[in-house]
This record gives sequence, C-alpha cells and structure tokens, in this order.
Amino acid sequence: MKILLFGKGGQVGWELQRSLAPLGELVALDTGSREMCGDFTDPDGLIRTIRAVAPDVIVNAAAHTAVDKAESEPELARAINALAPATLAQEAKRGGAWLIHYSTDYVFDGSGERPWREEDATAPLSVYGTTKLEGEQLIGQSGCRHLIFRTSWVYGARGGNFAKTMLKLAQERDTLKVIDDQIGAPTGADLLADVTAHAIRAARQRPELSGLYHLVASGETSWHGYARHVLEFARRAGTGLKVEPEAIEAVPTSAFPTPAKRPLNSRLDTGKFQQTFGLITPRWENGVTRMLSEILEN
Repeated sequence: MKILLFGKGGQVGWELQRSLAPLGELVALDTGSREMCGDFTDPDGLIRTIRAVAPDVIVNAAAHTAVDKAESEPELARAINALAPATLAQEAKRGGAWLIHYSTDYVFDGSGERPWREEDATAPLSVYGTTKLEGEQLIGQSGCRHLIFRTSWVYGARGGNFAKTMLKLAQERDTLKVIDDQIGAPTGADLLADVTAHAIRAARQRPELSGLYHLVASGETSWHGYARHVLEFARRAGTGLKVEPEAIEAVPTSAFPTPAKRPLNSRLDTGKFQQTFGLITPRWENGVTRMLSEILEN
C-alpha cells in the first residue's frame, strides 16, 4: 500500500507519520516540502504530486485551523479547508484511491446539550466552520471513496496546547479565569492517528464503509473542568503552582469576546464509528493524563 500524507507538521500529521508507517510506503508532505507540493494554495501542484505518487490512500491532515484569523481571511480559509480537499477528492476518484479527511464539530451551531450525530442539520457559526463544512460536501460530491472524521478539542504533546498554556499561566499568575459553558471532549492527536490506521485497513477491505463519522474521546468536560484536571495532575506531580486547581474561576464564553463565535455544545456521538469499526474511544482523561506525564517529564 502506498500512502500520501498532507499536513505532516501539524499535531495530527505528526502522529500519523508514526501510525501509518507500518501500513506501507508513506510519503509525507507539508507546505514547506521541496521535491513535491504540499501547498494547499497550489491546486495544480497538488494534482502533479498526487499523480506522481499514485497513492492507494490520501490522508489529509492539513487545514486552516486559526479560527479567529479565518474571519479576516475567508478566501484563504476556503482555499485550504474546502477547495484543496475537493482537489484531493477529485484526484482520489480519478486514481481509485481512498481519501481520509478530518473535519470539526464547528459545522454545528452548538445548541442544545445532546451529542451531535452525523445526520444532524449543520449550521456553522464561523468562517472556519463554514469552510470545513464545504470541504466535507465537496468530498462527498466527488464520488471518491472516503472517510471523513469529525473531531473536536484536538491536542498533542508536540507543540502548543491548552494544557501547556494552563500550566504556564498557573505558574505565573495569581488568578485564572476559564470558560465553563463550552462542553466537549479533549481528543488526543495520537488517538486520532492510531484509529485512522485501523480504519484504513478495515475500509480497504470493505468499501461500503466509505462515509462520515464522528470521532472523539469519550466523556465530556468544560474548558474549566479540563483546566482543573491539568492543574490537579501537575500539583500531584510536584509542579509549583501559584493558582490552585480549586481556585480557578469559572466564567461564561461572553467573558472572552473573540472574532469567531464558538459553539457551546461540542459533544459528538461516536456510536456509528464504534459500531462500524468495532473500536472504542477511551475517556478523555486517559489521554490528557498520558500527555501531561510526557510533557512534565521533559
């Protein structure tokens, strides 16, 4: 099997380089790749690259994920999140390849408290959500065999993340305010990558599995609950903190105005995924604790 991975430098892309390697020959690219094109603003270059590699599977871990910045550069966000994935899908269809793509809970309006199912009506609140939804739709319209995984609250041990920010602030500040009315499940990039490798193997044997799936860790929390979990672990690990976990102030989303509106309900129902692929998604605390163990030891 030959796999072509885009977005190798991101959190999910970095983990995918590890998880996909045992499946076959892996060609991993990002925007700065020189010999082949990984630039999602260059559709012709992407086409040349895909045709040169002739992959059995294309995995797209690239995206414009700067949610607030997307509000001021909608054309760039659309090029990266919608038009480039459409190009990948068209080339996958042409070459008989599978396309694996990641989307987001931001395609929903965040209303209610029930976990979102794949068939629920979409209504994005932001440019980011709108362009990611268009990317999903264009992939579906291409007719290529695909797996689209909607996820949320993604983190990785490599690079910046919410947990690292909370640790830094709790060591520097006397008080800490964290949003408590947005609910979701922190989901590790390593979990997404490992599950993707399993899903690719299953889908190549069963083409009828092509479709859209929700994929997040199990359980749910608020950003405030997430922050408390992080600081409680850090305190047990002996990390000096100026802000104790129980002293974090819970505030509403309105306390931190942003250019892009965030959904309050980021819960995703993973029942379809788990039943289809025979896999379970571990609780969010397990992955976050593992990540914290890694970063606090370094």
